[in-house]
Amino acid sequence: MLGPLVNGIVIIICALVGKFLVRGLPVRFEEIIKKAIGLSIMYIGVSGALENQRVMLLIISMVAGSIIGEWINIDKGMFNVGIWVEKRLGFAEGNFSKGFVTASILFCTGSMAIVGAMQSGLQGNHEMLFAKSILDGVIAIIFASTMGIGVAFSAIPVFLYEGAIALGAGFIKDWLTPEIITEMSAVGSLLIAALGFNFLEVKEIKVANMIPAIFLPWLFIALETAFLY
Repeated sequence: MLGPLVNGIVIIICALVGKFLVRGLPVRFEEIIKKAIGLSIMYIGVSGALENQRVMLLIISMVAGSIIGEWINIDKGMFNVGIWVEKRLGFAEGNFSKGFVTASILFCTGSMAIVGAMQSGLQGNHEMLFAKSILDGVIAIIFASTMGIGVAFSAIPVFLYEGAIALGAGFIKDWLTPEIITEMSAVGSLLIAALGFNFLEVKEIKVANMIPAIFLPWLFIALETAFLY
């Protein structure tokens, strides 16, 4: 659990730095920084999605996963959690939920979280999660400077997500084949691109409601393997 723990702590520390030390920028600078972040995130997401090897699987997963997420309304649930924490702790900022949800999705999505957590649990090798911590930390500073303290609380779902994979790595190692990880990461990268789209403020996408799509390639490939073999 060292890798997930370090990742969570780095996010908290860097978010606090971004919130309390990197502040006071004029509004026009905040706006241009958000646009720059948005374009950068879109590039990261699109480049990751291009690693996909099975386009139809990606499309089916996105559509089916979005329907499931919209039915459950994950976006509303996550925002309600953010609002509850904001009220309980007495934070007076309107961006708390947005920062919490956006950072949680970004930090939990992608192959580094999955593969790094598995390496951490199976081999005690935390190098990938340590590297991810550095990347997440830089992003946390930038996010928190514009979206507030909610970014720091994204460390909780990150730790739970990576920790669950690390603890269960021995049980899921035979099921998470390279092909499944590639396809899951491609779907996750597409969600990252959608986060970048939101930063550009063209039209808001409820990315949280698309989260189930990340896990559907695992299900579809597992069913395909079972029927073929």
